[in-house]
Amino acid sequence: MKARKSWGFNVFTDAQKALLIAPLNRGNVKGRQQGGRSVSYIEGWKAIEEANRIFGFDSWTRETTELRLVSEREREIGQQKKPGWGVSYVAKVRIVVFAADTLVIREGVGAGHGIDVDCGQAHESAIKEAETDAMKRALMTFGNPFGLALYDKEQANVCEPEDESKARFKTETLATINVYSDATKLSEWWASESQKTLRRAVGLDQSEVNVLKDAVVARLEALKGKVAA
Repeated sequence: MKARKSWGFNVFTDAQKALLIAPLNRGNVKGRQQGGRSVSYIEGWKAIEEANRIFGFDSWTRETTELRLVSEREREIGQQKKPGWGVSYVAKVRIVVFAADTLVIREGVGAGHGIDVDCGQAHESAIKEAETDAMKRALMTFGNPFGLALYDKEQANVCEPEDESKARFKTETLATINVYSDATKLSEWWASESQKTLRRAVGLDQSEVNVLKDAVVARLEALKGKVAA
């Protein structure tokens, strides 16, 4: 399989691209205080879950390419001022996604800090945090579901949990429409009772249904143009 840079090539499917540009569910966003300010983030396990959902659990890999100890010192821990250790690591993680006949490669650098009365435990905590931080930074470059939407101060692409299913349904439906290469099958799919039931269950209003309907019409016209050519 040939490795190449991802820009300039149409390597992801329409369905995957729709998922990558879909809004981030605010229910997946956590918060903490850091340096006297509030920080929003997604947890490492959620980033992995999203990668499995969008790319396929067998279609991406994670590799730690660099792990470096940058600080190790004795320190007092807690109000009781127990003797312990403070440890910091920097890690670089490479994400490889298998897309079509191409490898899409992204990298991220992260830091991790461990504080514990046991020096070994402090190292373990710092290493885990550094690797997870670097992984999330690499995955973030793929789109909103991995936390890219959080870098916008307005968080315009972060939706409320109750809206997430609707947003996802619309983006996935638009992607599905563009995947069809047979006009008859596309028409039958759109008119099927199962599709009508899904649209009602998700709670789309008429204007939202019309947007999807217009996409179907546009796709049908495009398919007719291909046949005529």
